[in-house]
Amino acid sequence: MHVITVLRAAWRIPKSRAVFIFAVVDSKYPIRRGLGMKFGVLIFPGSNCDHDAYWTLQQIAKQPVTFLWHESHDLENCDAIIVPGGFSYGDYLRTGAIAKFSPVMESVKKFANGGGLVLGICNGFQILCESGLLPGALMRNASLKYICKPVQVRVESTDTMFTNACREGEVLTIPIGHMEGNYFCDDATLEELQRDKRVVFRYSTADGQITPQANPNGSLDNIAGICGPGRNVLGMMPHPERSAEPELGCTDGYKVFQSLVGAMAAK
Repeated sequence: MHVITVLRAAWRIPKSRAVFIFAVVDSKYPIRRGLGMKFGVLIFPGSNCDHDAYWTLQQIAKQPVTFLWHESHDLENCDAIIVPGGFSYGDYLRTGAIAKFSPVMESVKKFANGGGLVLGICNGFQILCESGLLPGALMRNASLKYICKPVQVRVESTDTMFTNACREGEVLTIPIGHMEGNYFCDDATLEELQRDKRVVFRYSTADGQITPQANPNGSLDNIAGICGPGRNVLGMMPHPERSAEPELGCTDGYKVFQSLVGAMAAK
């Protein structure tokens, strides 16, 4: 169910009022209209954040967007692909382990290897790692508990299509919701990620300190998001679509979508 429908149903907000609320977001976070890029949001059995991502792109970022079914190879000429959160194929075997064999991921891999933009969120990050588009793996949280709460992440690199609207060192508040968000890779891979500034987000305190206490899941080096060597593929465990409009309590996550749209419009 879309957020605007929830607003009207739960609080009996008139349609005109609900539209006004989203107009406020538009005025605060403008997008260059008339220069729309087409987004594709993947749907797997078990996806549950696909409609959230779709809503954010269509209603907040004002961009053309379509759903892409997991059994299809056709990416429908999309300019950017979102691999959303959820529990693809029930997380059987391992998170993302089955999804990587889906027909749509074959096309996504070709798309990414050709320079196409791909954003993996939460389960999407796990799928990108399983598919080999990003290094490392996401293990069970150190606490062995599911964690769902807002966290702070520090922007480590703005040299990506996903963070160019941010400032390096800026702290964003974005929610997480996962059981397997504990990022791990070998020493050589970590050294490469650090050397090439491919660690894009790290869990931090509200004032930007990288500490063990700020790490919600035990991730190596407090890693919350990384990009591929071409910087066109990003995986992140926090959910930017869950903090993209005032009704959700925070709008920091919108900067990820703002960055994507703005970078494509500038091309």
